[in-house]
Amino acid sequence: MRSNLLFVFLVCGVRPLAAQQASFVYRLGKDTVAIEQYTRTTNRIVGEMLQRNGVAVGRVQYEVTMGTDGRITTAMIRRLQPDGTPLLNTFTETRFRFSNDSVFRDVVWPDSVQRRAFAASNALVSFPTFVYGPTELLAAMKRSGGAVDSIPALGQGGNLGYTGMTQMSGDTLRLRGGAYAMLLRFDANARLQSIDGSNTTNKSVATRARGGLDMSALARAMKPMGALSLREVARGAFGQGGIVLVDYGRPLVRERSVWGGTLIPFDSVWRAGANDATHLFTTRTLTFGTLIVPAGMYTLWVQHTRSGTVLIVNTQTGQWGTVYDSTHDLGRVAMQLAPTLSPVEQLTVTVKSLAPTRGALEFAWGPSVASVLFSTSMPKP
Repeated sequence: MRSNLLFVFLVCGVRPLAAQQASFVYRLGKDTVAIEQYTRTTNRIVGEMLQRNGVAVGRVQYEVTMGTDGRITTAMIRRLQPDGTPLLNTFTETRFRFSNDSVFRDVVWPDSVQRRAFAASNALVSFPTFVYGPTELLAAMKRSGGAVDSIPALGQGGNLGYTGMTQMSGDTLRLRGGAYAMLLRFDANARLQSIDGSNTTNKSVATRARGGLDMSALARAMKPMGALSLREVARGAFGQGGIVLVDYGRPLVRERSVWGGTLIPFDSVWRAGANDATHLFTTRTLTFGTLIVPAGMYTLWVQHTRSGTVLIVNTQTGQWGTVYDSTHDLGRVAMQLAPTLSPVEQLTVTVKSLAPTRGALEFAWGPSVASVLFSTSMPKP
């Protein structure tokens, strides 16, 4: 997943709550992927976030100060190694200063400072993913009747963007303008209670707990997760020169619900893997029922519904797995869903060769396997 994507808090005037401390443990199924802790007083928010990336542990400290009118006057984001020392060969700190109509950003390198000014009133600061606590200020503004659906936002790099929140049911708000449309639930005092990314590609969830965590000790003990979804190629052979390949990412169940649940929600179009779109390569014409797929390269998608499971073959290729355009569909074919002999923790795609011109494509994950039969064209004499 992308750890440098936007997250925000409001710089409009909101009267802060009394002093409080909170922590959030972000979990991907049974596994902890990040920990955030912050303390909020009448004029200051100070926090820290730890994240288990694929090959390293990320550590971020942040600070926000507000003036007597409740408006944010300064902010800081600092990136550290797990032992608390500065990162090497990159910028380590970003400072923000706000005036009535501008935002000033200083990006601090070991030997220099890059300074830029941006014209924007009542703008936001964009934080890394898993820094969600300061959105309490944005929620408070929303509850007081302010418009927060589209607000200028400035991060550690690049130009101004935008972000905001939209009202969902009850006390839940959905983020917009950033990478993940997380669902945030707040109490009557606009204190953040939970974060839910189940319906995004982030998939992490967290619930508010008391503070007091030893973040330095946790950072020293935290280990990288490794690749969340390894890439694999399933291969089937169909006579001389007959090759069918499926290139896909292999996510883990991690004690989550799969078909019709958290990982493959009903009716949504699933990337049939993780990260980059799942690609099909074939040297032969394939026939899935009435769907004819000429030799070439395609992307595969799956739609799981209460009435059945469907394989989608799409002609758009080379894209990320969230970029699905139905106007490029070559066609759809029904799949058979059956229980596996034992639970499959890591998604496994298989291209079975049943005969020189017959095969099956299978997607086994969790308690079930979705499959579809196909035939292939004969090799040219």
